[in-house]
Amino acid sequence: MDLTEPPSDAHLLVTAYRWMLLARTLDDKLSSLYRAGLIYGGVYLGRGQEALSAAVGMSLQKGDVFAPLIRDAAGRLAFGEPLLDAVRTYLGSPLGPMRAREGNVHRGRPHSGILPMLSHLGAMVSVVNGVLIARRFQGMGGVVGATCLGDGATSTGAFHEALNQAAVEKLPLILVVANNQYAYSTPVSRQYACHHLVDRAIGYGVAGHTVDGTDLAQCLQILGTAVAAARQGAGPQLVVADLLRLCGHGEHDDAGYVDHGLKQSPLGRDCLAVAESHLLNQGWADSPQLASWKHQAVAEVEAAVATVQRESGPDPYREDWCALASDHLRESYHGNAD
Repeated sequence: MDLTEPPSDAHLLVTAYRWMLLARTLDDKLSSLYRAGLIYGGVYLGRGQEALSAAVGMSLQKGDVFAPLIRDAAGRLAFGEPLLDAVRTYLGSPLGPMRAREGNVHRGRPHSGILPMLSHLGAMVSVVNGVLIARRFQGMGGVVGATCLGDGATSTGAFHEALNQAAVEKLPLILVVANNQYAYSTPVSRQYACHHLVDRAIGYGVAGHTVDGTDLAQCLQILGTAVAAARQGAGPQLVVADLLRLCGHGEHDDAGYVDHGLKQSPLGRDCLAVAESHLLNQGWADSPQLASWKHQAVAEVEAAVATVQRESGPDPYREDWCALASDHLRESYHGNAD
């Protein structure tokens, strides 16, 4: 097969894999910077969840809304977040989207459809609902909104209220649950009594989908189907992916509570390695090509970090302390009323 002109399905998988690879490389670099004391705040990695995250980002299109969470670097990048946005936020550069004011995982560009994350579990579902309702009022059709959350967030009141609202309003919401078997250190056996989280879709009257979160091809297929259904007016889509977080809750956590048996089970597969094997088995890539992509990902991340490390830090004496980016919304604004 001519690797320079892969078929459409191969091109999709290759593109998603490269977003996963870039996200994993970025995470590894952030982990190193954190351990070197160069990052303020926590670092939360998406290791093991990149296939699901990338599939979400790639299934959306311009004009859609995406509310990613702390482990969604792959989805952010696939949806169009510049690599520099992530690095600048983690290293506190005032040139970043949050102007060095916000915690390092709360970055976003609402005008581009990427919503800054709220830390409260399940809180982003209602935010996406609000954006979708606003766009409905504005007569904007054909758009969808997606947000991701973990299994632990499905136990919160915010999740239940917002999913119920989305169902009643028949909003084009994609709710992606990464069922990584632990809410921090609480196992799923202590979180819910239903057979599987997707069973909750029935109670709310929404469509439910399950997916092997370690399988990139399956993630792309299921997320593509769910997004298309929501875009065509089928209402909210609940997608539950089964996988295992291949790291601690954060870099401060050694994840010693994770059952060793789970690590050895199919849930413990590394989605990046699974994707690589698939590409090799299908003949859509070879070992030199994979090595080249890895080298390029490292080069991109190192270049971004080097760029940000040369930038000046925030200067409180030159800072515009207004929290609003839109001048006409400021209390002290004296411009044209129009």
